[in-house]
Amino acid sequence: MRLSTVILPVHRWGEGQKTWQHAQDLGFHTAYTYDHLSWRTFRDGPWFGAVPTLTAAAMATQSIRLGTLVTSPNFRHPVTLAKELITLDDISGGRVTLGIGAGGTGFDATALGQDPWTPRERADRFAEFVPLLDRLLTQDAVSYEGDFYSAHEARNIPGCVQRPRLPFAVAATGPRGLRLAARHGQAWVTTGDPKLYENGTPEQSVQAIRGQVERLSDACAEIGRDVGAMDKILLTGFTPDRATPLESLGAFVDFAGRHRELGFTEIVIHWPIPGSDFAADEKVFEQIAMEAVGQLG
Repeated sequence: MRLSTVILPVHRWGEGQKTWQHAQDLGFHTAYTYDHLSWRTFRDGPWFGAVPTLTAAAMATQSIRLGTLVTSPNFRHPVTLAKELITLDDISGGRVTLGIGAGGTGFDATALGQDPWTPRERADRFAEFVPLLDRLLTQDAVSYEGDFYSAHEARNIPGCVQRPRLPFAVAATGPRGLRLAARHGQAWVTTGDPKLYENGTPEQSVQAIRGQVERLSDACAEIGRDVGAMDKILLTGFTPDRATPLESLGAFVDFAGRHRELGFTEIVIHWPIPGSDFAADEKVFEQIAMEAVGQLG
């Protein structure tokens, strides 16, 4: 079991870099950030870009892995994204993981002036986006003409430091997304079942996530892949017991243990932000960071 954190890009770098360096000092496996143009209750406050933030974090740290949770097609194009990722992977010395998902209906969905895509449209675009990005990150030159994306002799030399490319952590719960995760993901990401967020119980959440893992296993079996060899990442904060795991070290160990039994290999907790949905006792947070993995065994 690995423990990681997600650091929202809400501070100017003079202050923000201290958080990324502290995450490394605390021993987190990976420090992720959200790849949005703005997000939920933070929309009217500071919010910085993911790739520049991760580039700065790469220069300010030496060993911690870095990544997005998650990048989506909402305002990204595979050709330009691939170039940025190859550069970031080079600057970090091969420490980058790309969390990637189909996107949603939030502010990102309309910021470029377009109407929000339907769930079907998001799934259609995602199904084209991921394989094309895979090609762009593994081949020196790519030409492609799809329904939504095109590439004309796109060059990506010298490619990623990590070979054959940096790892994908694919966020998915539906059948098409799970098939993409099975085929292209080195890891799979879930936040649980959003339908249970308001009125569900922790027991219902665990059962729902168990079903997601089973469907991922089926998707892997379809292509002859061993689901056991695939990392499984739980981004916390969106299950019915969202605040409970950070109330104490014991509460977190219990929470993480229940999900380890489902096959999860990585738990991600939000860096505390006072006065937000991610407020938490910083001393408890640090205790969890330093001691929880050891207690999980």
